[in-house]
Amino acid sequence: MRLLFRLILALSLLAVPGVTFARTIAATLAISRMDLPWWRQRFEAKQAELRAAHPRLIFLGDSITQDWERHGPPDWADFAPVWQRFYGDREAINLGFLGDTTASLIWRIRNGELDGISPTVAVVLIGANNLGRVHWSAEDTVAGIDTIITELHRRLPHTKVLLLGVLPSVRSTSATETTLAINRMLAAKYAGDSAVTFLNLDHVFLRDGKLDRSLFYDPLLTPPDPPLHPTAQGQALMAAAMEPTLAALLGDRNHLVPP
Repeated sequence: MRLLFRLILALSLLAVPGVTFARTIAATLAISRMDLPWWRQRFEAKQAELRAAHPRLIFLGDSITQDWERHGPPDWADFAPVWQRFYGDREAINLGFLGDTTASLIWRIRNGELDGISPTVAVVLIGANNLGRVHWSAEDTVAGIDTIITELHRRLPHTKVLLLGVLPSVRSTSATETTLAINRMLAAKYAGDSAVTFLNLDHVFLRDGKLDRSLFYDPLLTPPDPPLHPTAQGQALMAAAMEPTLAALLGDRNHLVPP
C-alpha cells in the first residue's frame, strides 16, 4: 500500500504545471556487477592485493586495462612483458575490469577500491563500454568521467591523475562520433588543470587519418569482432606515448631510455 501511495504521488506530481525533475544520468551512478561471479572474485582479489601493497601507480579502467595481465602466445596477446618493462619497477596495480562502464568504476571506488592507499599517480582509461550496449551519450559519459575524477580527488587528495581519452574503434558511425565528442569535451574541461593531465592517444592508432586495424586483436578472434581492443603491440605503442608524461608525473626516469 505504501509503495502504491508513492507511485500515485509521483504520477500526480508529473501532472503539476511548472514542476520539473532533474534527469538521472545513469553513467554517474554507482552500478554494481557483484552478481557476476568472476567480477566479484576479481574485485575481492584486487581488494586483497591493494591491502598487501603500497602502490605508487594504479590503473583504473575496463578490459583494455585488464589486458595488461594477459600472457601469450600468440604474440598479439602477450601483454605482460610490456607491462613489466614500463611498470614492473613502479609498484603498479592493475584495476581494469572487463566490461566496466563509468558507473561500475564509480561503484568500485565507492566500495573500497581506493581505501588505505595513496598512490602518486592514477591512470584512468574508461568510457568505451558506455558506447556499447548501453549507448550512453558523449555528455553523459563525460559526466560519468567527471564523477570518477571528483571521487579520486576526494579519496586520494595527493594523487595526480593521468586521464586518457577514449581510444578509437570501429564499431559504428555513432560510436566513432561519440568518442571524438567525448575527447573534445575532456580536453577542453581539463586544459590547464593542475591535478588532472588529459592525454588523447588517438594518433597512436591512426595511419593517414584512418584506424590501423593491425593494432587491434578483435578481427583475429573467432568469430571476428570490430577493432576495439589493442594488441600487445598496439598497447606497447600506447605505453610509449604515455611514458614521458607519466614519468614526469611520477618524478622518476623515462622508461623509454635504457637505465
